Amino acid sequence: MNKDRKKGLKGRIRFDGGKSLPVTSWFPKVFHEIFFMEREARVILCVVLFFLSLFILTLGEGSFRRTRNNLTVGVFSGSYWDVQNGNTYKIVDDAIKAYEKKYPNIKVTYESGVIKSDYTEWLNERIMSGSMPDVVFILGQDFSSLAEMGALKNLNGLVNKDRSFDKDAYFSTAWKAGEYEGKQYALPYECAPQLMFVNKTILDKEGIRMPEAGWNWSDFYRICRNVTTTGESADEKQYGVTGYDWNCAFNANGVDFFEHGNEYVDFSVPGVTESLELIEKLNELNHGYKVSEADFSEGNVVFQPMPFSQYRAYKSQELHIKKYSGFEWDCLTMPAGPNGDNVSELDTLCIGMSAGTNMQAEAWSFMKLISSDPDIQKEILEYSDGLSVVRDVTLSDEASHMIVGSSKGTFNMMMLEKATDNSVVAPRFRGCSEVKEQVDLAVRSILEGEANIETEQIIWNREINNYLQTLN
Repeated sequence: MNKDRKKGLKGRIRFDGGKSLPVTSWFPKVFHEIFFMEREARVILCVVLFFLSLFILTLGEGSFRRTRNNLTVGVFSGSYWDVQNGNTYKIVDDAIKAYEKKYPNIKVTYESGVIKSDYTEWLNERIMSGSMPDVVFILGQDFSSLAEMGALKNLNGLVNKDRSFDKDAYFSTAWKAGEYEGKQYALPYECAPQLMFVNKTILDKEGIRMPEAGWNWSDFYRICRNVTTTGESADEKQYGVTGYDWNCAFNANGVDFFEHGNEYVDFSVPGVTESLELIEKLNELNHGYKVSEADFSEGNVVFQPMPFSQYRAYKSQELHIKKYSGFEWDCLTMPAGPNGDNVSELDTLCIGMSAGTNMQAEAWSFMKLISSDPDIQKEILEYSDGLSVVRDVTLSDEASHMIVGSSKGTFNMMMLEKATDNSVVAPRFRGCSEVKEQVDLAVRSILEGEANIETEQIIWNREINNYLQTLN
């Protein structure tokens, strides 16, 4: 290397003509040479500089994303199932610990102390202020509104592209719980099918055998009729069922009443007629008395529909002494209608992603971990009262021991599997709660009136569909 070159490297740049300038004074000369370049050369240089700048900005953004390592989660305290539970954040904390071990550059945080009854309002406030957490637990009542307002990320692309993800690992109905209008907006986290609680003490007293798993409406009504007594004293009062409403009957009789969402319903089909006739016959057994949940708790009613989470919670020794301790009880699948099966609703707690998150990959990884990792999902059976949404976890031998144990009752894992497999998702569409109120009004009016049920169905079918038109 010659002296001039060595000297130029130390602080001088040589331009055309052989004249060298100090580094501190070469900038004006550079721009002078650019200015007098041929037009094509200037254009090419500008294009090169543009893409170089874009590349630098991209590197900078990537660097920012790597430093922005806080993944936020929206979660509520207490049990989703509204039963006493002292392990509020246990599963979430363990999932975070496992996630941060796998991704040490990511910190997962959540705001503690938000109780379930305040969670909807808390989440709406975060959405309105632009600070929605990257990942959120979604209450069933909030799912459709969050999806419709665009607050949740459509997960279809992530699901389809991720070869490591297997949606078939979940119970099929639990998976459908995260779907809205054909798009997947959430992953299932925890679930519980509706079951029929049975007061075995009354059955034993009346000499009635516990129904089989595949029982039907005929068995159901016969038992209710045979046990109902309405004597003068409180000791003589005994009833068949409480809490069995039109929704239970529709599901069991194959009536997909909200099949078309808020477009239209068919309230006049035979399956609805049969459902209303059953409820009318059950009500007539009570001679005008409104049987309540309190009557069941006091041991005076044979049947009451409840979520499986109640079974798990109150079968534990700690809570059993506080409720349903005055009689022996067990569970069954819901009774099947003449045109249906032993079907009930599956209540599912889901987890979704903010549509505005800039931590999409990180959020997706966390959602997969907490909703499908066998070790994390197993903790639901240990620290919560629902079921794991992962089929193999819930139906494992270990789970069977935890759920049924050494119980000598009728309820078993085959019943639980059937109840979960045969379950349906609660209808969710814009205005769903308002339409259900209209159906409540219709059913109450029909059952309390003297007119023919089928005639009243036609009238109310028109009324309900007219109401639907106001929502569209």
